[in-house]
Amino acid sequence: MGFSRVSKLDPPGRAASRRAAVMLCSLLASLFLLHRCATTSPPVRGSASRTAAGLLGSLRTKRLVYEWTAGSEELTERAESLMLPPPDVLAPGKVTRRFAGKVSPLGEGSKKPPQALIVGVKKGGTRALLEFLRVHPDIRAVGAEPHFFDRNYHRGLDWYRELMPKTLEGQITMEKTPSYFVTREAPARISAMSRDTKLIVVVRDPVTRAISDYTQTLSKKPDIPSFESLTFKNRTTGLIDTSWSAIQIGIYAKHLDNWLQYFPMDQILFVSGERLISDPAGELGRVQDFLGLKRIITDKHFYFNQTKGFPCLKKAEGSSKPHCLGKTKGRTHPNIHPEVVQRLRDFYRPFNMKFYQMTGHNFGWDD
Repeated sequence: MGFSRVSKLDPPGRAASRRAAVMLCSLLASLFLLHRCATTSPPVRGSASRTAAGLLGSLRTKRLVYEWTAGSEELTERAESLMLPPPDVLAPGKVTRRFAGKVSPLGEGSKKPPQALIVGVKKGGTRALLEFLRVHPDIRAVGAEPHFFDRNYHRGLDWYRELMPKTLEGQITMEKTPSYFVTREAPARISAMSRDTKLIVVVRDPVTRAISDYTQTLSKKPDIPSFESLTFKNRTTGLIDTSWSAIQIGIYAKHLDNWLQYFPMDQILFVSGERLISDPAGELGRVQDFLGLKRIITDKHFYFNQTKGFPCLKKAEGSSKPHCLGKTKGRTHPNIHPEVVQRLRDFYRPFNMKFYQMTGHNFGWDD
């Protein structure tokens, strides 16, 4: 009726009629293409697939409508060039060979082996460092410890890669497993994956670290022998039992020798566990520089929790709430006889001095 009313008032000329016909044909063509996309799409399984399929359809519709309003004569030809990749590329968890190692069409990213690893040491502050680093938008890290290069190496690199989060171009994939530092095979295995891997080691006063290690074990096995009895092979002679892992881990210079056979020193960053508590922003600044990232994590991200005795995040990754490490962190250490502590300090001193010399940094454990 709208067209008939217009014709009575002002009969259209041939040019106007031709334009109206072209517009009508273009509209019909767009409806035909939309119908074809809807009927040829594969069956949708699961809510994630339905979401992807719905988004795909809406993107096609919006682009087609836009092209029709901008110039209907070119609708069909340009619609073909604007087609998004087929649904198999967009399916969750599936990336075709064309997109391997690239950002997916929907910006989901892809899984890669880590470019940086926190390799040690146990009870040095590795969990705190990882949680702090995850605040950075250019770092994507696995929360759990994969233990690939010590316990699960037989599963293969593809298995390891699948554990990693998806990253976008320019983001760094990370994981942390503190036992790597004392695993003899770990450096060679990591080097075989990539010689360019950056390594981070969080070190702490080896005496305090040993006591913290024992405290953790005691919380799980209350019936274990005393710290003193495990420390010495012979209490009378004062001979230290270096076969006990709590003691052996703290001989940092010995373990570092093994890593330097496969990695240059400039690919290894040593983070002070003590400074991670007293100056978290300062240590995080060094880590961000080492990783080649902008210094985004600063003092504004931390506050000191007096109850726990260490810094916490004002806002955790993906949250607006403060975040402190769990109750398993910051346990109260048992009282160790001062004579035992002093003998341990005497034992570690030459190893510490060698470690200071190797790293070019005095961590102040013997002051």
